[in-house]
Amino acid sequence: MPDAAQIFTFLFLMLGPFKIIGPFAKMTQAADRPLARKLALRAFIYSSIALLLAAIIGENVLLKFGIPVPILAMAGGIILFLVALLNIIHQFAPSDAPTNQVAVPPTLNMAVSPLAFPTIVTPYGIAAVIVLMALSPDLNSKLIVGAIVVGIMLVNLGFMMMGRKVLKIFLVILPVLGAILGVVQVALGLMIMYNQFKILFP
Repeated sequence: MPDAAQIFTFLFLMLGPFKIIGPFAKMTQAADRPLARKLALRAFIYSSIALLLAAIIGENVLLKFGIPVPILAMAGGIILFLVALLNIIHQFAPSDAPTNQVAVPPTLNMAVSPLAFPTIVTPYGIAAVIVLMALSPDLNSKLIVGAIVVGIMLVNLGFMMMGRKVLKIFLVILPVLGAILGVVQVALGLMIMYNQFKILFP
């Protein structure tokens, strides 16, 4: 089981603001501030509920299959490694040529899709939460994972609540920080797989 700092790093990269700021700024560019704040708050609520349900249901499903802990941990390491690697490659890939698309007028329905799903709550983010909850040996460990998830969702809400001028600053800073944490996550994912290999093949 990774420690709290490792769990935070994993989940912050998968569920944190790195991938949210750009889409949210684009989505709300034609919205007034009250509407943008309502979108952010609703997306926060929907995302938090979805992750809670996924953690409970997903963990129960994994436990019913009786998957050994080392195999489960190795699956988590593979997910963390691949997602971090893809995020690093994606951040430095050439951007598509700009198009003259007309901005879609924002509505509160966007809080569910595409903001909460799949921008904030990604499939690999759900997978990581499920695996980490299943790997938690006791209630205290599960509560730590849950608290980290809630904390990250609150950070996301804080970023979305910021004004557009502040968001523009973070649009420059966050990709660099995300790349740094991504490299750390690649290494941690490999470390988890290596440790489980040693357990399975002593």
